[in-house]
Amino acid sequence: MKRFTLSIACCLLFCLMVQAQDNSWMKNEREAAAKKLKKKDDKDTIPNGWRKGVNLNVNINQGTLSNWAAGGDNFSFSLGSTIFGWANYKNGRREWSNVADLAYGYINTTSLGGRKSDDRIDLTTKYGYDIGRHWFVSGLVNLRTQFTDGYQYPADTTPVFSSTFLSPAYTLVSPGFDYRPNDEFSLFLSPATARFVIVMDKYLSMHGAYGVDTGKHVKYEMGAYLSANYIKTIAKNINYKGRLDLFSNYRHNPQNINVYFTNALELKVNKWISTVLTVDMIYDDNVKVFENKKTGVLGPRLQVKQVLGIGFAAKF
Repeated sequence: MKRFTLSIACCLLFCLMVQAQDNSWMKNEREAAAKKLKKKDDKDTIPNGWRKGVNLNVNINQGTLSNWAAGGDNFSFSLGSTIFGWANYKNGRREWSNVADLAYGYINTTSLGGRKSDDRIDLTTKYGYDIGRHWFVSGLVNLRTQFTDGYQYPADTTPVFSSTFLSPAYTLVSPGFDYRPNDEFSLFLSPATARFVIVMDKYLSMHGAYGVDTGKHVKYEMGAYLSANYIKTIAKNINYKGRLDLFSNYRHNPQNINVYFTNALELKVNKWISTVLTVDMIYDDNVKVFENKKTGVLGPRLQVKQVLGIGFAAKF
């Protein structure tokens, strides 16, 4: 009887050990399967949570002439600065990105006096849900305006006031689809985007500036919108950042596409010194303040701005 009881006990102990091993094996298999489901792509290494950063560039140039036979301004001073900040959040399939692109430049010379050479406020927030194959269902809001008053400087005449903060301002509210095959390139597409042209200044509003009706402060447009962004490390110390925005207004002359194209090339000398070349191009069919010197007729033109600066650079 004792031998029988001992045999039964040994059998029960063996069964418990086998069951424990089976449970452990099944647990490991479930954990491995869960990890495979969570990992949507081998290249997806972006962790959940917030990622934040700021790039800062400040360029200063000063010159003085005294009894200089070759001629020139007795004094010149220029300041250029750019700030590019971002705060991106990721949680599973949901992503929220926020970008602030700011720039301001000022130049002062003896002959021309003081005037700004650069002025930009560009804020973008975008929320997206990953639907697979690098596509996101997204919503985007963008605001673009400037910090201070702007003037045009016609030859042989006094400066003409042409712009200020929120005059103009361009606001986009855009649901659409975002294609992001990698960390370098993204393409946002929207077939139905609301665009608001804002002119808050009373003087500019009364003159119908930037396409708003005379005396009005806001113009509403509805159309198709495309935004392509590209960031590339060309070499160890050479970085490129570009953005192309296209908008077609369904309600008025949809063939006249608004273009906003900005490019920045940064060459790092060391940790704190860099050279930055920026080239911006804008075409807006509603900005008809440029005079054709041959015909004397006002109309829209391709606006081009190029800035080259060497100075302090920092990344946080």
